[in-house]
Amino acid sequence: MNKRERLEQTIAGGQTDRPPVALWRHWPGDDQRAADLARSTVEFQQAYDWDFVKVTPASSYCLVDYGAQDEWKGSMEGTRAYTRRPILRSLDWTTLRALDPTRGSLGRQQECLKLVTDALGEAVPVIQTIFSPLAQAKNLAGQAELIRQMRTYPDRVHTGLNVLTESTLRFIESLKRLPIAGIFYAIQHASYGVLPEEEYRTFGLPYDRKILDTLPTRWWLNIAHLHGDLPMFKFASELNVQGINWHDANTEPDLAQGKTLFDGVVVGGLSQSDHLHLGTPGTVREAARAAMQRTNCRRFILATGCVTMVTTPLSNIRAAREAVESA
Repeated sequence: MNKRERLEQTIAGGQTDRPPVALWRHWPGDDQRAADLARSTVEFQQAYDWDFVKVTPASSYCLVDYGAQDEWKGSMEGTRAYTRRPILRSLDWTTLRALDPTRGSLGRQQECLKLVTDALGEAVPVIQTIFSPLAQAKNLAGQAELIRQMRTYPDRVHTGLNVLTESTLRFIESLKRLPIAGIFYAIQHASYGVLPEEEYRTFGLPYDRKILDTLPTRWWLNIAHLHGDLPMFKFASELNVQGINWHDANTEPDLAQGKTLFDGVVVGGLSQSDHLHLGTPGTVREAARAAMQRTNCRRFILATGCVTMVTTPLSNIRAAREAVESA
């Protein structure tokens, strides 16, 4: 089977020659230039031959042109810390305007995607990371300030979320010209550790559904990521995606439970920290075997619950890739 055949059969719930596998990571420093991010992404794929490639820019790529600023301060996840947030008061939400997806930072990300798809060709499915409007709002204002304003000036926050949604939809529309397989949609607030269920239902879910329900039908590999502990997995069935990724190795539900709550593919099985970063090749292989047994290798992609840390031992990454060959 080639990569697309393996993934499409997995999505259909059928038997494959082996489970698909993919890891992804941030590229701090390289993620500030389209050519450097593309080269790092391509070389990671050439080194390990994943079944799909997730292009992972800094979370600020969709916010720089609003005035957000950030820098890498050594996070092992490779994420950047925000040093300037443009939303300082509730009225600032009403000043946002949808961005031109062909210019500025969004335009550079399209350039990166084109370089990646040109280099890898049609044989390797590529998906682009998209942050939910509420995740973007959090990065524009800061988590505490966003939640405070959601509760004190909800109409103004909704105004901002509508603009961020429109900007995201314009970016997705512009991606249709590229030969990508879909998107990796990062949701950061569908977590009981972050918000009450009703607040996510009000400020998150409607915008998530608006975006996911308008994806082009030819994008056949769309994955939603439910970030953090205690995910609101009850909403997974309302997300129009083929796969769900969450921190299954560290929080409930586990993979088997996830398959009963979501009709698509569960993506995970490995802890980014305990298995990949702090473990050994033996630890990784054991966790992969357990995940494959738990899912019966059906509707399952072996991956981590979040990004692979930048200091992860290469032997552990190799072990993850090799684990599926013995399935």
